[in-house]
Amino acid sequence: MSRSFVAAAVVAAATICSPEARAQSVLYGLVDAAVSRSRPPGGEYQYQLDSGDMSRSFIGFRGSEDLGGGLRAVFKLESYIRIDNGDAGVYAGDAFWGRDSNVGLSGEFGTTVLGRSVTPFYLATVNFNPFGDSFAFSPSLRQYYAGALVDDRSWNNSISYTNNPSDALRISVAANAAPPQPAGAPDIGRNYGGSVAYISGPLAATLAIERVKNTPFPVPASFSRQLAIQAGAAYDFTFMRIYGQVGRVETDAGGDTRTVLYQLGTAVPIGNGLVLLSYGSSRARTPSSQITDRTGSIGYDYFLSKSTDVYVAAMREKTFMLSSGNTLAGGVRLRF
Repeated sequence: MSRSFVAAAVVAAATICSPEARAQSVLYGLVDAAVSRSRPPGGEYQYQLDSGDMSRSFIGFRGSEDLGGGLRAVFKLESYIRIDNGDAGVYAGDAFWGRDSNVGLSGEFGTTVLGRSVTPFYLATVNFNPFGDSFAFSPSLRQYYAGALVDDRSWNNSISYTNNPSDALRISVAANAAPPQPAGAPDIGRNYGGSVAYISGPLAATLAIERVKNTPFPVPASFSRQLAIQAGAAYDFTFMRIYGQVGRVETDAGGDTRTVLYQLGTAVPIGNGLVLLSYGSSRARTPSSQITDRTGSIGYDYFLSKSTDVYVAAMREKTFMLSSGNTLAGGVRLRF
């Protein structure tokens, strides 16, 4: 029996490790570095080499295995990289696979994955502004994810579903489980989010909503939940594309905060590049105060090839009772 068991184990291991049994995977990513002169609101100017001014640098692996009958197993592992010093993650202590790490099934029904996945609200934010996922220059990203929201780009311990991307009406939903709490501590609750997008010809529009109760980031005193809703639209006139977003974030804490945000922008093709313009406003109200942030950005992104572009961009940010923030940067971005 022992010899039979060992023989069976050897055959199973050989089958698992054989090239024919492995899922097909690819290596991909993006590298972005820039030289900048910047000053945060209320701060001082500094010259530096930045990583990811136009897009955060990352490296990833994704793959799939055909299970037959139109069903595939899929996975994704992605890690942010700081090009300026070679460290992994967006900040010190960030998880190595902090961009995305998930596995699931895909077919005619759509795709369902388990693990750490990007939220529908984040995708709606980056897809409907001309600067995309630029934390340095996108007013939308700065005012939502470095201002109004306590939320992260991706959720841990989550389940996410998206329907078939060929459908004109695209649906995405996600939920996560709260991290384990010490014995006797109250349950802090789950996060829920979803979006609906309609894409037809030159028109694209979306509506996204999320409720956040657990987050890895600091929260206000007596925080109980945050509810965010955002509508966005884009229209391509061929000679220019226009973008618009409007949103509201309600933060229930010791002093409840209601934040209203909007963004208008455009991308105009000139030669092999794009002129990018965007203006965003964020107004946060509490029972005793009001804080307004206004941000405007302009840039030119020139494509040397389908994979490589160079850019120059400038941003000005004015926050209530602080000196204005400014950023001027020029960089290169490579996709692989």
